Amino acid sequence: MTHRPRHLLLGACALTAVLMTAACGGTTIDDAQDSGGSGPTGTADPDAAIPEGLKIDFLPKQLNNPFFDIVNTGGTEAVEELGGTPTERGGTEATADSQVEYINAASQAGSDVIVIAANDPDAVCPALNEARDNGAAIVGYDSNANCTDVFVNQSSTELIGRTLVEMISEDLGGEGTFAVLSATPNATNQNAWIEVMEEVLAEDDYADLELVDVVYGNDDDLQSFQEMQGLIQAHPDLDGVVSPTTVGLAAAARYISDSEYQGEFVVTGLGTPNQMSEFVHDGTVGQFALWNPLDLGYLAGYTGAALKAGQITGAAGETFTAGRLGEFTFETDGEVVLGPPQVFNADNVDDFDF
Repeated sequence: MTHRPRHLLLGACALTAVLMTAACGGTTIDDAQDSGGSGPTGTADPDAAIPEGLKIDFLPKQLNNPFFDIVNTGGTEAVEELGGTPTERGGTEATADSQVEYINAASQAGSDVIVIAANDPDAVCPALNEARDNGAAIVGYDSNANCTDVFVNQSSTELIGRTLVEMISEDLGGEGTFAVLSATPNATNQNAWIEVMEEVLAEDDYADLELVDVVYGNDDDLQSFQEMQGLIQAHPDLDGVVSPTTVGLAAAARYISDSEYQGEFVVTGLGTPNQMSEFVHDGTVGQFALWNPLDLGYLAGYTGAALKAGQITGAAGETFTAGRLGEFTFETDGEVVLGPPQVFNADNVDDFDF
């Protein structure tokens, strides 16, 4: 992608948007164990049979989110393979209050496993802890809470944060300013990735690259679109944006693709190939990354079943088999990792269908 300084393109723009900024902080597994999660306890029995008829509930950040539609399709596939009953619960807004309502509903319905992508690392914990007391195993996926038994990480936090910096640096030719368009202010995964990005940016290789702002679209398409517009107005010399959320990346790309900045302003982040293909082919997006969301949900389903059956406790070194994905190992207490992120570009984006 050809890059020219933004100030040559924008001229003088009025500052018409008030943008939210936030300090970034990540969640660690130790945090999770100290805040109500049981952590690895007892002794695992790798040969334990997974009971048929397990009730496994999936609580995404919100319903009707294209990313989570795919994730939970994978979860449903896994649970049905195991002879269980999958249920997807949630609201249409990415809020902790909404999730609490559906956590309580799952618990009252006698859920054996609750798999959750938390909108807030702490606010959902009282309800999750009560569900655990009622017999449910608690599995985090995508975005962890500070009280899960185990967390299914789509990739390592370090790998994702570094990949995001590498992509924006490559697209900007190693120098320039950029902003981050994130999801919700308290999204555990988003904040952890941004924290890693800041650490990577402190390295000598990225001395000429500057992160100037972080804003939040709350995983809402319209709000993310408006935040992208606000960034352009607030930072006339801005060179690019990184959006580590599929909703935000698509909204940012749509805004830029219909503007005078298309092909000049760098847009990258985390998205799905089907969602981003048109923006890659029209030159709005040079590259973006993601893991396979179908596999993320599938692994979360198997992890929850293995945990409930006692095959695993989540202790470092434990292994289990997740159906078609094969064997996985807990490299650290309480966390299993799907794998490294996949980078998509014009050469390969059409090779994937999700």
